[in-house]
Amino acid sequence: MPYDTKRMAAAAAIATALAIPAEGLRQYAYYDPPGILTVCYGHTGNVEKHRKYSLEECNDLLTADMKNAIIAVESCVPGLPENVLAAFADAVYNIGPRVACDTNKSTAARLLKAGRIEEACKQLPKWNKAGGVPLPGLTKRRNAEMTVCLDSTTSQEV
Repeated sequence: MPYDTKRMAAAAAIATALAIPAEGLRQYAYYDPPGILTVCYGHTGNVEKHRKYSLEECNDLLTADMKNAIIAVESCVPGLPENVLAAFADAVYNIGPRVACDTNKSTAARLLKAGRIEEACKQLPKWNKAGGVPLPGLTKRRNAEMTVCLDSTTSQEV
């Protein structure tokens, strides 16, 4: 199945705009609240301790990671409106594909799969915990994702 690259690129731009302020930029590795070694804009794969990452490296990691998040959501629920794709891609970028793809463990994923987009969008704020504890930054991020997600459903109804 061919991807709609224009829609996916637009969604990636929106998702990146959500991720950058939520993640912040740290060019040296650090442990995030759940204890995962992280660098740049929330990158967690193959992070080297005690090394400064250049801004270019951080931007490249963000681009690659967001592309993977977009593809993950698109693979699970093809053809979502770009704002919905963007909102769920940012969530996937931050917490992994379960939120959008695991219909056994995510009400949001079940609702997306059923085409109940507005209801799925309203599930995003429930994914605001790390280690079972609600975090203010995650609450703010999930609410921003929900707003972006619902903007799409509103414009679709007009």
